Formats: sequence, structure tokens, C-alpha cells
Amino acid sequence: MIAAMALELRPTCEYCDKDLPAHSLEARICSYECTFCADCVETELNNVCPNCGGGFTDRPIRPVGEWQPGLSLAKRPMTTKRTRLSYGAEEIVKFSAKLKDIPPDKR
Repeated sequence: MIAAMALELRPTCEYCDKDLPAHSLEARICSYECTFCADCVETELNNVCPNCGGGFTDRPIRPVGEWQPGLSLAKRPMTTKRTRLSYGAEEIVKFSAKLKDIPPDKR
């Protein structure tokens, strides 16, 4: 069996610090696994990742049960490290304004 590389499930929104547990349907990620809540993605970030400029998608839910050997939330838990943005709100507004009207697949 080839070991599957797992997403880093981050526990909070990097913008507002809202808790986003592993089963959260509100978690959004970019292709670099930057993690934000749906509200911040829609209202603050305009679907523009302030770190990379990409768009967001729903973060997948990691199965709690071990349906395949070694693959479950118990075997590969979320990280406990909280990640926060290193940019200020004003910088984020300017950055997202440049990119918000360009569809993510065209950025």
C-alpha cells in the first residue's frame, strides 16, 4: 500500500481565528491549504487567498472511521497549530481588490 499524503487540517480561520473543527462545513482552503471560514472568504477576502492569490474550495471532511487501514481522523488528526495572517486588513483589502474580478482559474 502506498501511504497517502494527507491535507494539513488547520484548526482555525487564519483571518478571524474562528474554530474550524475537522467536521466543519464552513472551512475553505486554497491549493496551499491556507484555511479560512466561509464568512471571511465571502465578505472579507472576496474569494482571494491573501497569501497566494488563488481561490478557495470547501475543505474536505476527513473520515472519523478507519475505512482503509491507517486512514482516518484518529490516525491522521488535525494539527493543533493555529495559523494567523502576517498581513494587515488594509493590505488584504488592496490585494483582493486587484484580483477579485479575475476568476480563480485565470489568475
